[in-house]
Amino acid sequence: MRIELNRTKCTGLGICESIAPEVFEVNDDGDLVLLTEDITDEQLAEVEQAVEGCPTAALRLHR
Repeated sequence: MRIELNRTKCTGLGICESIAPEVFEVNDDGDLVLLTEDITDEQLAEVEQAVEGCPTAALRLHR
């Protein structure tokens, strides 16, 4: 599975980072950084929760 980030929608709130910090990080400039685009089975539940919790719908999960 792969995660896709729409940078024009992302506001850098960091909700995703708080849910899945091993996958998402908001840098010092307030930009979201994907630490990995390929999601492991162990990360899937947290990443799904982060995608669902994104208030700007900037994240998508591709199976």
